Amino acid sequence: MITLKEYLELIEYKINEGSDYGWNCYGSNAHMTSAWNGVHGAGGFSFNCIFDTKDQTVYEVEVCDYTNDRAYRMINPAYADAHRAESTSRSVFANQAWDDVDYVDLDVVDDFIQKALAIRDGESYDTRVQIQVDLDDETVFQMMKLAHERDITFNELVEIALEEAIEQHRMLNEIHYTNTDNPVDFPVEKKNKKKSKKQ
Repeated sequence: MITLKEYLELIEYKINEGSDYGWNCYGSNAHMTSAWNGVHGAGGFSFNCIFDTKDQTVYEVEVCDYTNDRAYRMINPAYADAHRAESTSRSVFANQAWDDVDYVDLDVVDDFIQKALAIRDGESYDTRVQIQVDLDDETVFQMMKLAHERDITFNELVEIALEEAIEQHRMLNEIHYTNTDNPVDFPVEKKNKKKSKKQ
């Protein structure tokens, strides 16, 4: 998770406002600070950070890009379940940033930082989401060999593998839901049950 120091450097220590955080999921010491450049349309952006005033733990950070109607967020994994549960109990759309814009949740700190810097500076940025992939040494070695054979980078091969895995998962889900929700598409032959003879 991003640190408070990294967040403050992102916003160049320019804090516009702050208040105690109104929910309970992050504990009683949760405080929110905001940094907004005062523009809601093109060229506008804002940052928010919820952190602990006692030990400086960062619970949640977000950056809103009003130029492109995008919002990115990171929630501390240790508190994600508590946040989700309280959102449900409050009947709140936890993924909604504003109007018809939903948050894109990020998992990689560098991904958040790169997007936030570009938004702050009015530059273009990669809207794809980075994910952390943990591979054992043997798998990495085999994939490096395969990438070399295909004349592509290791990262490109990982991206291809993930896209194929996601597509296979999507197709399996479609087959499963079609099979269970619409049996007409996948007819199952009915077998006549033998009646047991009573003695």
